[in-house]
Amino acid sequence: GAKIDYPNDLWDLSAGYRRVGDGFDPSLGFVPRPGIQSFNLSVVYQPRPRRRILGLPVRQMFNEFFNTLITDLGGRWESYRVFTAPINWRLESGDRIEFNFAPAGERLTEPFEIARDVTIPAGSYHWVRWRLEAGFASKRKVSGEATWWFGGFYGGRLSELSLTGTLRPSPLLSIELNAGHNVGRVPQGRFVQDVFGSRLRLNLSPDLQVSSYLQYDNQSRSLGSNTRLRWTYAPQGELFVVYNHNLAEDIATTGRRTGWRFASNQLLAKRQYVFRY
Repeated sequence: GAKIDYPNDLWDLSAGYRRVGDGFDPSLGFVPRPGIQSFNLSVVYQPRPRRRILGLPVRQMFNEFFNTLITDLGGRWESYRVFTAPINWRLESGDRIEFNFAPAGERLTEPFEIARDVTIPAGSYHWVRWRLEAGFASKRKVSGEATWWFGGFYGGRLSELSLTGTLRPSPLLSIELNAGHNVGRVPQGRFVQDVFGSRLRLNLSPDLQVSSYLQYDNQSRSLGSNTRLRWTYAPQGELFVVYNHNLAEDIATTGRRTGWRFASNQLLAKRQYVFRY
């Protein structure tokens, strides 16, 4: 692949191309999908107004245009997305407001299951998504963000609402709660997806941090936790210890919840050290 980038404060421009062969199978890491060509164009105009805009003290405006096209190796399109931000303003307080619209399309070569009992048949689909978003500055002890995506989706409609709230009682501790509620209606059926999560970050020192994330979703009916310790024991070395634990909720044929059972757990450790010479 190749990329041309012009990252500056007023204009931030980039264009890129990537080709991933159909036999690419990395032993470490991953790619979204093999056997594709990806074309990306990004144009962002970021002025800093000297006067108030609609009565608001705007520190910087981010007028964004992100264009992505994915094709197969023969050049036939598979998906595209044009993301625009007519309004993305960061205020002097650090708070921000944003409005977006994003035309998108997907060509499915085989049926795609998006939820239980809801499968999208193969074919070409085009839709337009809209977003409203507002967030409070992270410098506050209590901050948060609300995002609402709505519009078309595979010949139907999809509404996605996500809320995040963060409490920082001290520089050593932060507590985050988040929730997502998605309601989709497509010709093949209706689905509702809910995700709830919480994150705890403990900064014991600049060299030692512990974080834990807990999440539940109603589609997989699973409750998972991820706990990570990061210790920078030397300027050149770090140690990571990660523990994952998952529970699954059993549902009877009648739809009644019968309790939780152990699903899986995992303990990982990684040590890295940089040698300078």
